[in-house]
Amino acid sequence: MIYLLLFAPLFIAGSRALTFQFDELTKYIDSHQEEYVQTLREWVAVESDSSNVLKRPDLDRMMNITAEKLKAMGGNVEMVDIGLQELPSGATIPLPKVVTAQFGSDATKHTVCVYGHVDVQPAKIEDGWATEPYNLTDINGNLYGRGASDNKAPVLAWIHTVQAYQALDIELPVNVKFVIEGMEETGSNGLDAMILSHNDTFFADVDYIMISDCGWLSRRPALTYGTRGNCYFFAEVEGPTQDLHSGVYGGTVIEPMTDLIGILDTLISPGGKILIPGILEAVAPLSDEEWTMYQDIEFDVENYKKKIGVDHLMYSNKVDLLAHRWRYPTVTIHGIEGAFSAPGTKTVIPAKVIGKFSIRQVPNMDPAVVEKQVTDYLHSMFGRRKSPNKLKVTMVIGAKPWLADTQHPLYEAGQEAVRKVFKVDPDMIREGGTIPIAKTFQDVTRKSIIMLPIGGFDDGLHSQNEKMSRYNYIEGTKLFVAYLHEVGQIKRN
Repeated sequence: MIYLLLFAPLFIAGSRALTFQFDELTKYIDSHQEEYVQTLREWVAVESDSSNVLKRPDLDRMMNITAEKLKAMGGNVEMVDIGLQELPSGATIPLPKVVTAQFGSDATKHTVCVYGHVDVQPAKIEDGWATEPYNLTDINGNLYGRGASDNKAPVLAWIHTVQAYQALDIELPVNVKFVIEGMEETGSNGLDAMILSHNDTFFADVDYIMISDCGWLSRRPALTYGTRGNCYFFAEVEGPTQDLHSGVYGGTVIEPMTDLIGILDTLISPGGKILIPGILEAVAPLSDEEWTMYQDIEFDVENYKKKIGVDHLMYSNKVDLLAHRWRYPTVTIHGIEGAFSAPGTKTVIPAKVIGKFSIRQVPNMDPAVVEKQVTDYLHSMFGRRKSPNKLKVTMVIGAKPWLADTQHPLYEAGQEAVRKVFKVDPDMIREGGTIPIAKTFQDVTRKSIIMLPIGGFDDGLHSQNEKMSRYNYIEGTKLFVAYLHEVGQIKRN
């Protein structure tokens, strides 16, 4: 059993017993934590906002900084050109290069590939930050800064893991590869094609893929085994050739906004049930094993309500809440383009409005099928209105869900590593959001994937005052050290 191997007097070629190794590695990490925090401070200072083309020089600089750090460690590093990005104006600019690196090429060892990203969401202090978002600030052991948790600290933790083995001249238990991108926050433009084109080269000898672009559910460490996908729709209703004065024309024209709100209201019931035929029927049933797993997860419903500032939720018990957060689909209406939303009043009838909504995908839903179901349904509902206006429905994102086998040796190794570092069993959780690259890796490379988070449940990803706790950053590095050893013990087929 893996658990017994963890404490047995096992020797890896050219290195000492794991018990001594692990202690030595963790002591090294503890003694270098100020250096790790300073490196994170330097990385957070780079405004690598992938959504703002004016920040593209900063993003390119962030990719170069990442590559140089890996080169300084002796890695075989490449910066892969992934093509051009087309701007709304029709102009094009180069996409930031993807950084790849390799440490070790021993054919007798497993090869793992660590994926991460170093681009960030936009942030300004006037958005409501308590500190400057690009100046990493340590307050009571929390390291505040944009990108600290998503995803710069986890990327650095993996890099520092390899660095610790090197510094102590301890042989890596596995070969380690890195794929670090700079466009994750805007959809990973160009990465799918890069993975496909490098599948028979860079990824050919990869056994397992590790992703740490996620977080814990509570204060208990977690392993993530699934994410929801996302189908994002535009529903455009067009009527008059121009905006109209509501006093002059109100009551004489059939207004596009009324039509749009009318059909959006047919998507979901007040109780949260999706009303589009066929959607719920495609959902994989909740198994007894899954229900039991949800029962054991650490999750405080009252704290959850307090955190998001509500008195009531759709469901009152933990299992129902987690199930509908992770493994059931949901419809969310995000906004209406063309509607008047500025302060004050404006008595206008918009000529054209675009409703924006999404449906989170879960197994066994297919985005192509969902696109047809939604399009047909909305046209049917619109037809009942007998409106002279025109409806156009477009699916602009069709990201698939991802699901892993929790009985896979990768997850057994993860459980052992968590026990070694944190002295507890991890929660086995899913993510309600979407990490499309996981499904791409799964479909293209056919490799097994694990999501191994070190971010905290309260890190505020994409929000004001994003942070990574010093504890999670440092102990997370130890977790990765232990995990590489555990993966090295997996028997080869």
